[in-house]
Amino acid sequence: MTTHEDGRLRALAEDGRWPELLASYRQGRAAAVVEAGEEAAAVLTAPLGHLIAYAAPPELAVRLFDGDGGAGTAAGVADHDAGPLWEVLATRHSWSRLAPLLGPAPVRRLVAHTRALLGEDLSHGSEPYRSESHGSEPCGSGPYGPEPDPEGVPLRLEPWEASGWDEAARVREYLPGGGARSALLTLPASREGLGEVELPPAAESAGRPDGPRVARALAGLGALVPWAATACVRGPAPAAAALLARDRRVVGGYLPFPLAYPALVRAAAVGREQGCAHGRLALWRALAAMAAMDGADRTDGVGTRERAAGTAGTRGVDRAEVNALVVRMRCFTWQEPSAGLHHLHVALEDPASGVAWVVSGSQEL
Repeated sequence: MTTHEDGRLRALAEDGRWPELLASYRQGRAAAVVEAGEEAAAVLTAPLGHLIAYAAPPELAVRLFDGDGGAGTAAGVADHDAGPLWEVLATRHSWSRLAPLLGPAPVRRLVAHTRALLGEDLSHGSEPYRSESHGSEPCGSGPYGPEPDPEGVPLRLEPWEASGWDEAARVREYLPGGGARSALLTLPASREGLGEVELPPAAESAGRPDGPRVARALAGLGALVPWAATACVRGPAPAAAALLARDRRVVGGYLPFPLAYPALVRAAAVGREQGCAHGRLALWRALAAMAAMDGADRTDGVGTRERAAGTAGTRGVDRAEVNALVVRMRCFTWQEPSAGLHHLHVALEDPASGVAWVVSGSQEL
């Protein structure tokens, strides 16, 4: 937006003339799609989309995503300014306000999981759930409960998901005039609790597992942290760390998985086009694939149950399996000498399967 146009639109917002602003957004986006394509149109109209998603009444803000204005007028899940427009909207209103209004299924799903990250329990669809952190406004599912997640990811945080971070830090804090604040992604965040560790030589591991389950888990970790390297090994977490660490001698140590969880979720939202709901969904997929290694055939990575049923590669999320994995998981983190402002160095060991997974990467802002 030009300075003059920006001032005019903000004046309309101050006067509460939201229908005019929505019409301007739709007209501008449709014209930009014709002239420059979908991707460029999303960028050009994102500042106005942010303004509407942040400040407009929910009955109007949700219409950003409705296609009733014609071709090219609706924002998609990838439309973003400082962050996805659907995430801006999700931080501003409870699920009970948004549920009867939101249309497109992909947007509904991401908004629902964002509300779950912010502390709402959307797992039951009868009585509204009230959270003290959200005041007296009902924030549960009520008569407009969310649809069951297609992959089985729970629509409320498990205790281990909620214990490692403050509610206020789980999603970007969006600003009314555009922009957002979020915590830096750092794991480890400091040297506290860490010490000098001699990593084992890579040759001391029992080998590199392969097979469909391994490929699925590595693909899940890669989708979660596309800017980092991933690998797995048969052996303990330090053996996995040795595959990607620069040096054999590192400053590192173990930490509970719930303390590593926030960084893993935020890893998917380093770019502005992704939200923390993307991170939560991707992490649950990866954990489900890792949990499936327990009891897998040790030669090809496919378990007897899946082979007999012919369902290898098609399993959804098994909540009980993921919870059991988290309880037994051993997490090892270490520092690298030239870590960027965003960095993630962690190895995840499953004692039951004897497999450890490692994610290591660094990115500047």
